[in-house]
Amino acid sequence: MKTAVISATGLWTPPESISNEELVASYNAWADNWNVAYATDIADGTVEPKTHSSVEFIEKASGIKSRHVMDKEGVLDPGVMAPRIPERPNEQISVMAEMAVHAARQALERAGRKPEDVDAVICAASNMQRAYPAMAVEVQAALGCSGFAFDMNVACSSATFGVQTAADFIRSGSAKSVLMVNPEICSGHLNFTDRDSHFIFGDVATAVLVEEESIAPAGYWKILGTKLKTEFSNNIRNNFGFLNRAAPEGVGSPDKLFVQEGRKVFREVVPMVATMIGEHLGELGMSGADLRRMWLHQANANMNRLISSKVLGRDATDDESPTVLDTYANTSSAGSIIAFHKHSDDFKAGEKGLICSFGAGYSAGTVLVEKTA
Repeated sequence: MKTAVISATGLWTPPESISNEELVASYNAWADNWNVAYATDIADGTVEPKTHSSVEFIEKASGIKSRHVMDKEGVLDPGVMAPRIPERPNEQISVMAEMAVHAARQALERAGRKPEDVDAVICAASNMQRAYPAMAVEVQAALGCSGFAFDMNVACSSATFGVQTAADFIRSGSAKSVLMVNPEICSGHLNFTDRDSHFIFGDVATAVLVEEESIAPAGYWKILGTKLKTEFSNNIRNNFGFLNRAAPEGVGSPDKLFVQEGRKVFREVVPMVATMIGEHLGELGMSGADLRRMWLHQANANMNRLISSKVLGRDATDDESPTVLDTYANTSSAGSIIAFHKHSDDFKAGEKGLICSFGAGYSAGTVLVEKTA
């Protein structure tokens, strides 16, 4: 069986960013307007008033301080409270495909690869711009890659599921070079009028080039093992889709945007993921002490602290479990890849690390890697 490795990664970040201060000011202005509009209902007790958000609340709940977005103006307009990204004609590359191409080109350049060297393209993301044609095929065409391409969605775990899928193609001999991209416009499915979650998401695109070890450039990351897990749960959900787009409330109704039972998610996902990591390490004859670093899914700083402490048997340092939440927020499938991309250059040959994602489904994925010379 062939050995699969990570040859390079890529990252594309939208130029616009929203600070917590800006987001709170926008939300509070919207809440004030809403309270005025429903003043009579609030006075007679049939409707609860909207309470203000605060920077302190956001940072304590999540660790997030800012987020990059594709459209800052629409999100911060109290009369809109959503990104407004113009549709493009079919003859023009779609927004998410273009994001993926930017990240992909960086990964290819870092690996010294040409697009025509790639045998397959996988677009693994939570937020798909359309049902078909697959965005991966559009990315394939825009780059000039050969072979085949397809989309896959496992919510926030899409990237690790994508890495295992790519690695399986390498292991089986179906491909020698697989490009896996994660374009995420998470702001498009976030309810910016929900105080409990209006701060969670940001937008970004990442790419991972998975290849056969024999053709990999120097300094590649050997994939020691991958593990995937899913358990059905309604605690994180988004019901938007072509079968229910005509709901009376419209696409903007809360049910068609991101909704979650945050406390339940925390309580149920943390032990599930920590146990899964421990089991995967055990299967490979390893323990938490063998890990130089963990690149965990960037959803919530408190979750990551608890998961890493369970794996290590002690509190992890910032170096052992780095975060990008403070500037990127939750970028769904891309989060753990951003952390890996930005916090891996200091590894020495032989040092090992863990890429881990978890999210709706519930879904979770682990990728254990070792740096080579």
